[in-house]
Amino acid sequence: MSTTGLDRFSINQMTVKQLSIPELVDGCGRLGIRNVGLWREPVQSYGLEATAKLVRDAGLTVTTLCRGGFFTAIDPGERAEALADNRRAIDEAATLGTDTLVLVSGGLPAGSKDLHGARERIADALAELGPYAERHGVRLAIEPLHPMYASDRCVVSTLAQALDLAERFPAHQVGVTVDTYHIWWDDTAPAQIARAGEGGRIHTFQLADWTTPLPEGVLTGRGQLGDGAIDMREWQGHVEAAGYTGAIEVELFNDGLWARDGQEVLAETAARFVEHTR
Repeated sequence: MSTTGLDRFSINQMTVKQLSIPELVDGCGRLGIRNVGLWREPVQSYGLEATAKLVRDAGLTVTTLCRGGFFTAIDPGERAEALADNRRAIDEAATLGTDTLVLVSGGLPAGSKDLHGARERIADALAELGPYAERHGVRLAIEPLHPMYASDRCVVSTLAQALDLAERFPAHQVGVTVDTYHIWWDDTAPAQIARAGEGGRIHTFQLADWTTPLPEGVLTGRGQLGDGAIDMREWQGHVEAAGYTGAIEVELFNDGLWARDGQEVLAETAARFVEHTR
């Protein structure tokens, strides 16, 4: 495959989670992929230092680490553990050489219906973690998730809500993740992308397509680029008009892709990226 269109392409590890870290690194080398987004659990399983050395020796740039967050617990002990885990995530990001930790902020605690209170607890956590992240050279990137995840996974559903939180803190501490899968439906999102760009808060840009019907549980419904309803070039245009020049990650949760040969999916995803981006 020609690598001409892959300079900014980053393969998020979850897209090919069936590949071990060495297999992923090897596949990137063969295809000329220069960037990867990593996830904490497989990194921890393989070994943090071993992963850092492997990607560094391969000349790969780690564009993001997923994920931190889950800040909405009410119980003091649970909140303390969440903060401790996020400090560990920041440490891991620094060791891997990435400057961006993606945050999935957390859903409503059991029995609660208080969205506003949950969002305020996110702000409280960011106030503690932002300076710690800055000392380690890491930025926190709040990812708004589609509203269907608001109850159980993320009470931050729009870029406007994410920016309302992020803008309480310096941009080099807290910004946002722009993910097509979660915002494509929102006609205010282009203006919010411009707002984020003006403040220097677009910390990462991710692609996935929207395909239906959604699977049971909906989490694994992220479609391969070109298979669904989202115009990737349009959203790329929005983030680039806002000043974003960084890597573009493809992050897919998809049982059908995971059931296939991982190297085949990796090559297909790279080819789809070239086909559906500028």
